Amino acid sequence: MTKYYLDRYLSNQTFYKIQSQSIIDNPDQRIVDDLNSFTEIALYFSVTVFSAVTDLISFSNILFGIYPPLFVVLFVYSIGGTVISIFLGKNLVSLNFMQEKKEADFRYGLVRVRENAESIAFYSGEANEMQLLLQRFTSAFKNMSKLLICSRNLDFFTSGYRYLIQIIPAAVVAPMYFSGKIAFGVINQSVSAFSHILADFSLIVYQFETISAFAAVIDRLGEFDDLLDGSNPKHRSDPSERISLIYSNVKSLPEPESNGSIPIEKLQKLVDIEHLTVETPSGTALVRNLSLVINKNEHLLVTGPSGSGKTSLLRAMCGLCSTGKGKIIFYVKDVEDNQPSISSGVVALEVDNRNYEGIFFLPQKPYMVLGTLRQQLLYPTWAEDAISTADGTKPTGSLPFLKQAPKSEHTSQKPSKPTTEDLIQVLEDVRLSYILSRFSSLDTSHEWSSVLSLGEQQRLAFARLLLSKPQLVLLDESTSALDEANEVHLYQQIEKAGITYISVGHRQTLYDFHKKNLRISTKEPTSAEPNWSIESINRETV
Repeated sequence: MTKYYLDRYLSNQTFYKIQSQSIIDNPDQRIVDDLNSFTEIALYFSVTVFSAVTDLISFSNILFGIYPPLFVVLFVYSIGGTVISIFLGKNLVSLNFMQEKKEADFRYGLVRVRENAESIAFYSGEANEMQLLLQRFTSAFKNMSKLLICSRNLDFFTSGYRYLIQIIPAAVVAPMYFSGKIAFGVINQSVSAFSHILADFSLIVYQFETISAFAAVIDRLGEFDDLLDGSNPKHRSDPSERISLIYSNVKSLPEPESNGSIPIEKLQKLVDIEHLTVETPSGTALVRNLSLVINKNEHLLVTGPSGSGKTSLLRAMCGLCSTGKGKIIFYVKDVEDNQPSISSGVVALEVDNRNYEGIFFLPQKPYMVLGTLRQQLLYPTWAEDAISTADGTKPTGSLPFLKQAPKSEHTSQKPSKPTTEDLIQVLEDVRLSYILSRFSSLDTSHEWSSVLSLGEQQRLAFARLLLSKPQLVLLDESTSALDEANEVHLYQQIEKAGITYISVGHRQTLYDFHKKNLRISTKEPTSAEPNWSIESINRETV
């Protein structure tokens, strides 16, 4: 079940949508704790029901042979006990559901303190964090108090229900004993048989607290399951109502002229944006009716006021934002596919997720994986080498159902895996060679997001980029924490590698490394006019 839920959670950027839109709370707790509880309680109930059925068959003949009316008393008593138990414990399901949520919220608050320890320390925000954590704990404590009161009332009734079992069968058969129809030992026999059978019929009474906890787990997993199903491409709305990403496989390239140059009209096209409108989840248009062509080595700088939609444009190009309309066509090489050709030299393939190493994205805050420095550099292109275990070795002997599923058939060919010398060289290329002496080797594990400064993390992200050698990279203020000298050096490195880049940024120094400037402005949400303009960058006048 864990593998099944993880597969769907990490497919189609579902994990990103849950986090960015706050659709449900604590998906990690649902995968770890709720799945564990579900499987444990489901197994427990299976064994309990099987035992009850066996017990019922074994003792029914004994009880029926002693005195048939005892069956009527048994049914009435068990039904009455079940009704009263349901009445007393009717709030347990909702209370258990809320307890799971509130405890997960409190645990998440503690994780946030650990992840943002430096920022909290800089702000001297310990008192505020203490107050927030105590608020979450108090909420969980108050709900637990209600849960305990409800459980106490149910336990009082269940205890009395158990004690009466010893009295009722003896009271029913006592007249038969005093009239001499049965021996005294039959009374004990009837009590024993009555107790066994009533316990089988009273599973709801005895297990009501466990059943209510199980129902709360099922509610949380059901809510999560419905969300995961809704993220499946098969359940999505009409494709015309969302942004379409199309990857076209370039089969042939234009030949250069005698002087070695390629005419502008024959430049290799990398990206073709057609009538693109990017919207927020609430429907507010950020970028309106954008049409743009980006050719190889025609580097584009995207500028505009904060909140104008620059990052949202890159998210749309990465497939993370599909609200809006229009098409984004990427022209990529070396894509394995079986699709028929739609035009000379090009195969079009529309996909719902990105499995192409030819397109790379660098965010402002790079992601640091758990593992060694080597694994940091190999991520994400060589993902199988970025998997760390507790002892730093690859897992072996894994169960078949826990093995990674094969990738999509539409994948691009990865570059050959870098050697140790390649990794050392790329660290020198991004001016990070000194961290080798600082951390002793490439195979040292640390909490890299804590031990490296943001500027070092950004340079490490550029090292990943240079190793992966994509055709196109999207840079979202990826040098914001660097000084101008390092910024110039990194842009020179990626230009030297022949990588085309699209940058979002505010610094004037960025104009020196780009050939075109896309300006996005903020206009009234009701306006239908395009809110963008594009112009060539004249480096002499900049």
